[in-house]
Amino acid sequence: MPKTDIATRIAELRCQLDDANYRYHVLDDPAIPDAEYDRMLRELDELEAAHPELVTPDSPTQRVGATPGGAFAEVRHSIPMLSLGNAFSDEEIVDFERRIEQKLGRKRPRFSVEPKLDGLAISLRYEHGRFVRGATRGDGATGEDVTANLRTIKAIPLQLRGNGWPEVLEVRGEVYMPLADFRRYNEQALAHGGKVLANPRNGAAGSLRQLDPRITAKRPLAFYAYAVGEVDGDLPDTHSETLKRLRDWGFPVSTETSVVAGADGLLGYYREIGAKRDKLPFDIDGVVYKLDDYEGQAEMGFVSRAPRWAIAHKFPAQEQMTVVESIEVNVGRTGAVTPWVLMQPVQVGGVTVTRATLHNADQVARLDVRNGDTVIVRRAGDVIPEVVRVVPDLRPPGTKPWAMPSHCPVCGSELVREEGEAVWRCSGELTCAAQRKEAIGHFASRRAMDIDGLGERLIEILSDSDSIRNVADLYSLTLDDLLTAKALLDSESVEGFVELLGKSASELTYKGEAVKEFSPAARASLGDWKQRLPEGYGVAWNRAKVATKWAENLIEAIDRSRSTTLERFLYALGIQHVGESTAKALATWFGDIELVRHLPWPLFKRVPDVGGEVARSIGHFLDQPGNQQVIDDLLARGVTITDTHAPSPKLLDGLTLAMLLQDLEIPKVTKVRAEQLASAFPSAEALLDAPEHNFVTAGLPPDTARTLAGWLEDEHQAKLLGDSAVALSRLLAITPTATSAAQGPLEGQIAVLTGTLATMGRDDAKAKLEALGAKVAGSVSKKTSFVVAGESAGSKLDKAQELGVEIWDEARLLEFLGTHGA
Repeated sequence: MPKTDIATRIAELRCQLDDANYRYHVLDDPAIPDAEYDRMLRELDELEAAHPELVTPDSPTQRVGATPGGAFAEVRHSIPMLSLGNAFSDEEIVDFERRIEQKLGRKRPRFSVEPKLDGLAISLRYEHGRFVRGATRGDGATGEDVTANLRTIKAIPLQLRGNGWPEVLEVRGEVYMPLADFRRYNEQALAHGGKVLANPRNGAAGSLRQLDPRITAKRPLAFYAYAVGEVDGDLPDTHSETLKRLRDWGFPVSTETSVVAGADGLLGYYREIGAKRDKLPFDIDGVVYKLDDYEGQAEMGFVSRAPRWAIAHKFPAQEQMTVVESIEVNVGRTGAVTPWVLMQPVQVGGVTVTRATLHNADQVARLDVRNGDTVIVRRAGDVIPEVVRVVPDLRPPGTKPWAMPSHCPVCGSELVREEGEAVWRCSGELTCAAQRKEAIGHFASRRAMDIDGLGERLIEILSDSDSIRNVADLYSLTLDDLLTAKALLDSESVEGFVELLGKSASELTYKGEAVKEFSPAARASLGDWKQRLPEGYGVAWNRAKVATKWAENLIEAIDRSRSTTLERFLYALGIQHVGESTAKALATWFGDIELVRHLPWPLFKRVPDVGGEVARSIGHFLDQPGNQQVIDDLLARGVTITDTHAPSPKLLDGLTLAMLLQDLEIPKVTKVRAEQLASAFPSAEALLDAPEHNFVTAGLPPDTARTLAGWLEDEHQAKLLGDSAVALSRLLAITPTATSAAQGPLEGQIAVLTGTLATMGRDDAKAKLEALGAKVAGSVSKKTSFVVAGESAGSKLDKAQELGVEIWDEARLLEFLGTHGA
């Protein structure tokens, strides 16, 4: 490279490093990760070493940090706070140890070793045992007086313990933020709309440089001592003994410090700390080796900005810079949609990373990550890599903010996000392949369709082999499907699977021809044997050789589940927010799956305890054609709902236009405004056709009338009103009056079950009482009508006796149920 180009490159590096220093030390807003800073500094070091005539006194290689920012008083360090040289390979450490051996004429010198905390270096000055001043490292020669802020850190002693301390003692160490406290702080900041901290190191630096100590006091800061500066008095002869003395005087010292000998001891310590790095309660970016005896340190001396007797052995960087190639979304087992970035490959924490999570849409918006952005990626231990921040100065021109897609990339169903929630979800619960296993497991669970014997691993095999694509396919399973899946479960390899087939199948075929084992071509097409059988294979099972009882029992369990109740069926569908109690309420109030599946969402709010969030969730689910198709398939394959009945007469009180207008959640249309509109307009059609000034005539304030008119102009909202009005009219036509509907003998009464019943399970007793009109509650109160007490009844019985609530034993319950045919 020509000398003019070298000089230009040196100038570029100095400018970039000075800017990075200023952002880190003064603005507390680092723009590049430490690894990038180290890389540029090393490049500058190498260029200046090759061309010493180009070295200047103000070069970053001749300094430690940045000039203090001026907000705090300056402190001149009596002994400069120099930084350490960095090593990134074992060979560099061997060379470091060899240089000391040669200089001192010693074999296997002893070193004090400690973790290199990733925080902010500070100096604490004590006079006669009392803390008098604290300062940041600054540029090594001059730092900032942050005494008031340091006094808020409880780990820093204000008065030394014990005795024998020097008249003047300067202690140097690291202020840091423990990882658990850092995470807790960010969680609370997010919950209250505050600013999150980029990482623990930046959190520590920013907290310590607050102008108001009261703010610093609220930050979870800690401190470890690791060295001394100016000392007026006696100290031990070695660094390790000095650290023990500091601990006696009240300073926290890392329990990970140790003493080792020789290069093998240094490298052994590096690997030991590296192995436990992810479990430490604080961030570290390497380990530090210091020649233990002070006499040897003095003989080794210093180079321009670092001691020759100490070195930092850095771990692979946990933060790196790379470029976003695209922003994608992933759909999880529960339908939660997580954005992530595909990036140019980069080494982070010793691992090549090409993907990183963005957590949720709110995080994308906070970071403002865009396609083509240069970003800083962090990976700590086994944690999924995440984007920490964007480097806006490197953003390509013309980029646009990212937006969550409107439909699921897996199944095409609508993506929905509830008000106040950060997570978007796919509403295609029954048809989305990403949610298939979760949906099938829930559908078959005991309180849903109760298909006994369909375990998680069997569901996984059946799903991965596409034997079942959705819950309706359960009712098309054959014995051969189950036996093939069991063979995959029982075998531990492709060869084991073939051997098992050979023992249990009378014939294995590939595209119609019998085969004894997998051919190389077939083996290649198999892929992961746990996932699926290769296309074209078939098995004719010899039932005399195969234990099929379990499979026959499972087929029988599936057949039994075809006959079910509406409550179980609705719960089994796995609709977001529809648990057992909500499913029971929907079944009780509407009574018919054909009615429920075609209702617009505002009508669901007529059911007690179903609010807007749950109603919209049900509506989103039923709006997806795929979910409706699965319901069609379930009914076509013999699933029968045995308790279909007319809607509850209690619905009639709420089936009015005024109530519908409230349930639609039209902005500014309160209960009073809804009643005014219902009085002025005979129908929803009349409301849809009315001009805005008619709303004012009906009594609405002008701004409410304008909002309503805008809402009605929205094609989607107008259709929702029209569809809801039609459904309301249909409900009015088919809902019986209270006089025509049979009332249960326990209508309006509240029962509580406690203890063990000898003749039936608690669920059966609850169902029978509810069938007679009772509401079964989980706790006893003054409103409780009676308590059914079985064997070993506990505190609920005591509470009932205390309140004077009527108590039934099991005999009375059975007598009552028998009398009323339950």
